[in-house]
Amino acid sequence: MKKLRVLVVTTLLSVTLSALFSAQVSAQVSAKGFDHQVWDTLLKQHVVELKGGQASQVDYQGFADNKAELDRYLADLSKVKSGEFDAWPKDEQLAFLINAYNAWTVELILTEWPELDSIKDLGGFFSSPWSKSFIPLLGETRSLDDIEHTLIRGSDRYRDPRIHFAVNCASIGCPALRNEAYTGKHLDTQLEEQTRLFLQDRSRNRAEADNLLLSSIFKWYRGDFEKGWQGYASLEQFLVDHATDLSLTSEEIQKLKDKDMSIRFLDYEWSLNRTL
Repeated sequence: MKKLRVLVVTTLLSVTLSALFSAQVSAQVSAKGFDHQVWDTLLKQHVVELKGGQASQVDYQGFADNKAELDRYLADLSKVKSGEFDAWPKDEQLAFLINAYNAWTVELILTEWPELDSIKDLGGFFSSPWSKSFIPLLGETRSLDDIEHTLIRGSDRYRDPRIHFAVNCASIGCPALRNEAYTGKHLDTQLEEQTRLFLQDRSRNRAEADNLLLSSIFKWYRGDFEKGWQGYASLEQFLVDHATDLSLTSEEIQKLKDKDMSIRFLDYEWSLNRTL
């Protein structure tokens, strides 16, 4: 009888723990999307905004000290099944993928922190850090390239060139790592703000003499600004739409409209975007 009581108590405890675990998971994942509160808290603690948000520095040591929380967030991302993800609204999906990309980039940096000066140090002679398959996400082991180029850019679901100002490659040349998580509810506003802030940064985008000097991001991904996404059929059209952010004169705007303004691309700064 004593053994039976012990067995019953053990079974009840197991069921209770299982229920608590299920409740915790359901709190993170719902039919409407994913709760990114853990990532949001980490970003607020360990990302320092510069120039009003035009750039940012990351306290990677702070992330290392809070590694258990980062690991918990990544584990929760990995629990999401493809069917659940596909049922979410598209803004929720895209926010999830951007946050996943940025969080796993931090995780990748921490694998060699503090013994590195650039994310490129994590690549090999014949491979890049972005091609490493180490991310358990949506039922597969993926790379950062898979998230950005397959799930985001290649899926034809989202069709938004502004994602290039949201995904962060842990480098000074990148658009700022935002110090809050992306959410489906606020995604359009967040992407628009990231775009404007990046274009306002004169160290990376500026008119000079008769030239428009732009970040190399516009060279690498020019096609995303010319395929009709968000209504843009040309890079010049996108730039004209953001002429105020670029501080362009009326003459420069007209030259862009006429495709008569020379566009040049600046060298990219690959040094780690760490706090000093």
